[in-house]
Amino acid sequence: MDGSTSRPLALVTGASSGIGLELANELVERDHDVVVVADDAAIERADLLERGSPVLALRADLTDPSAVAGVAERVDALGRPLDVLVINAGVGVGKRFVDGNLDDHLRLVDLNVRSAVQLAGLLLPAMVERDTGAVLFTSSIAATMPGPYESTYNASKAFLYLFAEGLRAEMHDTCVNVTALMPGPTETNFFERAGIEDTKLGQSKKDDPREVAREGLDALFAGKDHVIAGSVKNKAQVGMAKVLPDSAVGAAHRKMSEPGSGDD
Repeated sequence: MDGSTSRPLALVTGASSGIGLELANELVERDHDVVVVADDAAIERADLLERGSPVLALRADLTDPSAVAGVAERVDALGRPLDVLVINAGVGVGKRFVDGNLDDHLRLVDLNVRSAVQLAGLLLPAMVERDTGAVLFTSSIAATMPGPYESTYNASKAFLYLFAEGLRAEMHDTCVNVTALMPGPTETNFFERAGIEDTKLGQSKKDDPREVAREGLDALFAGKDHVIAGSVKNKAQVGMAKVLPDSAVGAAHRKMSEPGSGDD
């Protein structure tokens, strides 16, 4: 990457792998400079991106409010306006809530929800002041349905979807766009990290993260409020979730997410 300040600047969290990494790669393809953030050492690899290197690669645990503030400070210190903010970092916990580790669920809330609100609160005002910018939140089709065995994950994604839609409505008289990206099961390390590889959901066919990233950015730059990315099946699931009772949708999700269900 040439380091030129004439290119728009983007920040992507959760960018060391999966959808986040592909969002960063896609932004580079679209002639953006990128700042990438993740909590693991992979974010600092010199060959992380397909083309060039990030303007800034930050290893930060976004469950820590001081680390979130530190990311915003490092971006501000670049002395360049932030054109695109991609809030993608997230984690899942796959187990019956009462059988799990409460700290794991609280960490999920800190990362998926609190850090998203904090980072948006720190960086969105400057976009509004300049009257230009774009914010993409990675939600999920899980936002539309109860999530037995992934109860806090689905709830966190519902929060992100509604938060994005609320911010978008507040931005109606500005040139700042807010979009929610809603993928379905995607080929990432999410299922391994969440401990749900042995479920029917974990063993189901998954979408290509690059295609999901491409659809998300297409929607963002087209000014859409949200996009259900990936296979037609994802759109069908969201459609069913809208018309069926929550009890029926929750029962169907339970069968897909129950530990060991993939062995049936």
